[in-house]
Amino acid sequence: MDTPTRVWRLASRLVPLLVLLPSERADAQQLRDLFRAVSPAVVVVRTVETAIAPTGPAVAVRAPGLGSGVLIGADGRVLTAAHVVQTADRVTVEFADGTQVPARVVTSQPRADLALLQLDRVPPGIVPAPIGDSDRLEVGDQIVVIGAPYGLSRSLTAGHVSGRLSPPGTVGGMQLELIQTDAAINVGNSGGPMLNLAGEVVGIVTHIYTQSGGFEGLGFAVSSKLVRALVLSGPSFWSGVDGTLLTDDLARVFNLPQAAGLLVERVAEGSPAAELGLRAGRWRATIEKQELLVGGDVILSVAGIVISADGSAFDRMRSAVGAMRPGDAVMVRVLRGGQILTLSIRVKGR
Repeated sequence: MDTPTRVWRLASRLVPLLVLLPSERADAQQLRDLFRAVSPAVVVVRTVETAIAPTGPAVAVRAPGLGSGVLIGADGRVLTAAHVVQTADRVTVEFADGTQVPARVVTSQPRADLALLQLDRVPPGIVPAPIGDSDRLEVGDQIVVIGAPYGLSRSLTAGHVSGRLSPPGTVGGMQLELIQTDAAINVGNSGGPMLNLAGEVVGIVTHIYTQSGGFEGLGFAVSSKLVRALVLSGPSFWSGVDGTLLTDDLARVFNLPQAAGLLVERVAEGSPAAELGLRAGRWRATIEKQELLVGGDVILSVAGIVISADGSAFDRMRSAVGAMRPGDAVMVRVLRGGQILTLSIRVKGR
């Protein structure tokens, strides 16, 4: 092979590398700039809730919880995942410098796994993260996730939009919408922001699909479109209840007087549900391979709206309670110890 031919072949191999290297450096710089700008607004959400001991006697214990969140308002509003805070007795938000600020749940949409917290105060100099337009995301777009996997605060992972999913059912009259990503997501990332390369929040991390218990390349976030519609608009609503919808065979096992009911498994201290007098589960049981906390109330209706087997009643209940004025009474029918009781609580605010 003559010298000109060898030079040409060598050059043809180097040109793609020379083209790629500046792009890689630009991408790295962009991610560094994005992280510096947004990470101060990303918080660790620490909770304490009442739980039943996993082994031994059925006694109540104090259990710590961990998640992520993102500050979206200078007034102290923080987005997170509903499952992180729904039944928390106490919520504390931790910023990058270690500052811990008490928080309370303002509104929650468990069916969409979204919640909004309100902080007592915001440390000086923290710039809230802007909310972006998730409708502009396309499969293949690069995104980043910042959160606290296993408590490692403000950890960044990068990936792409792998898909856009619309699971069956609606919440608040809107179709559920999830953004699938291959960015690494693990325990503790829940509630953290998914960001586009402009540093805008386009989703809130909700869960992963895994068979091993760890990250396997299938992570999901609730779109910012749903965030705007479900927790940043309309009246605030948080019950402080977590439970299981009883239908079909389970409804018959619990001897319900109707087709469906909500088994109350956990109730947050100081929540509207606690003030109402709802009783949480006290014993662990496995029924048809499903683990439940039993012994608590079963909700039959709220504000005259009967629990339905398809879950559609929850939106109507939320709308009915949200339309009430301070002083109005919310009536809740429950099955307790084989007896049907009516509990009531008055609305304190919007």
